[in-house]
Amino acid sequence: MTDDGQIVVIDRLKDLMKLADETKFSPQFIENKLKFSPYIKEAVVFGNNREYIAVLINIDYEIVGNWAEKQHLSYTTYTDLANKKEVYGLIEKEVKNINNSLKKEMRIAKFTLLYKELDADDGELTRTKKVRRHFIGERYNTIIEALYSDKETVPVDAEIKFQDGKIAAVHTELFIKSV
Repeated sequence: MTDDGQIVVIDRLKDLMKLADETKFSPQFIENKLKFSPYIKEAVVFGNNREYIAVLINIDYEIVGNWAEKQHLSYTTYTDLANKKEVYGLIEKEVKNINNSLKKEMRIAKFTLLYKELDADDGELTRTKKVRRHFIGERYNTIIEALYSDKETVPVDAEIKFQDGKIAAVHTELFIKSV
């Protein structure tokens, strides 16, 4: 509801979430605002029955890669690029800008950058590229729980399956950024 009493429909009623204080919000609305940034390819918002809103973010590898080259940052893979402190700083600026356009109670409190792109072949997206929030919530539960803790990092040991069928082990540590 807007300040002048108008109702604005921004998501399916069943997809709305509620913070612990009963504040209702549309995760899709916040995700779409984040994806307006050229540096953010995908975002998955969490916060249902929680104290605040937290987000898992996928950077746009190509655009952030071009930005990194202009900054003279070397990197080898998506995981390496997404884990650069400078990239976290870039995304933090984007999140802060988006927060300025949201009501105070709907602002993002914490985020992390995922070590891999969300992929339909991994069941994380539908074939039409829609986020499968429940599946992501289960798969990345350890990371999500870290977003709701006082941790500043979360270790990740995972496997990434490439389109050619090859599998690579990933051992990294994701930063948890408070905004």
